[in-house]
Amino acid sequence: MDSSLIAEELKYSSDEHTHDEEGNKMFGFIVFLLSETFIFLGFFTAYIVYKTTVPNWLPPGVSGLEVRDPAINTVVLVSSSFVIYLAEHALARHDLMKFRQFLLLTIAMGTYFLVGQGIEWSHLSFGFTTGVFGGMFYLLTGFHGLHVLTGILLQIIVFGRSFIPGNYDTGHFGVNATSIFWHFVDVIWIVLFVLIYIWK
Repeated sequence: MDSSLIAEELKYSSDEHTHDEEGNKMFGFIVFLLSETFIFLGFFTAYIVYKTTVPNWLPPGVSGLEVRDPAINTVVLVSSSFVIYLAEHALARHDLMKFRQFLLLTIAMGTYFLVGQGIEWSHLSFGFTTGVFGGMFYLLTGFHGLHVLTGILLQIIVFGRSFIPGNYDTGHFGVNATSIFWHFVDVIWIVLFVLIYIWK
């Protein structure tokens, strides 16, 4: 058999295996996100049930939550989804410089959100053990904040890996998965913001 034909078949087999591996990784990642979605849905359901059935829902002396600063944080976090989308597409065009710039901006926006949430927590007049509302508020925002922190750490990792020569020449699974995770975090926050801050 012609050696060039054998080499071509081996290359095709290798490419097919790489494609299958990438597809399997993404499938596993999607399953993970679905499991996280069900956890959040459970929390949302519990929040709605408690809010609609528990008398004296808000802690004593608390008439509601301040909305302006959380709304600004929400705009920043949701906007960061568009920025990481730009980073992903810059990488697809092999523009590492813009990829790094957009990714650093996304990291900065996520960090701004976390710092804003920390400042909000420090000024609240109730704690985790202050009634059902206090417990649910800190559980939901804290669990989401943990996901934001995870997303930031993932972005730092893929940013660092962009300095490894040729690292993203064979595939962008890490970047794509990180981007999808960040979009997931943003969508979850929109639901949380409506439930906690908007729904009176």
